[in-house]
Amino acid sequence: MTDSIHGHEVMHMMLDSEQQFTRATLKQAIEQKFGATAKFHTCSASDMNADQLIEFLAARGKFVESEQGFNTAAEKICNH
Repeated sequence: MTDSIHGHEVMHMMLDSEQQFTRATLKQAIEQKFGATAKFHTCSASDMNADQLIEFLAARGKFVESEQGFNTAAEKICNH
């Protein structure tokens, strides 16, 4: 089993891609980069799969919506 990946890594991946996502395309990008069975954690949650991480990030306002979908912003990534 791989180590848990911090949600910040997913947010940095989103920023680096410079594209807009839907939940489905974000899940696909996460699975392509980190693997379909990857587990994720954040500063306040752990043992999440890609769907759970996406829901967690959305619920905490980490996505920036646009007409084409969403991405994130550097200021939405905490620095600790």
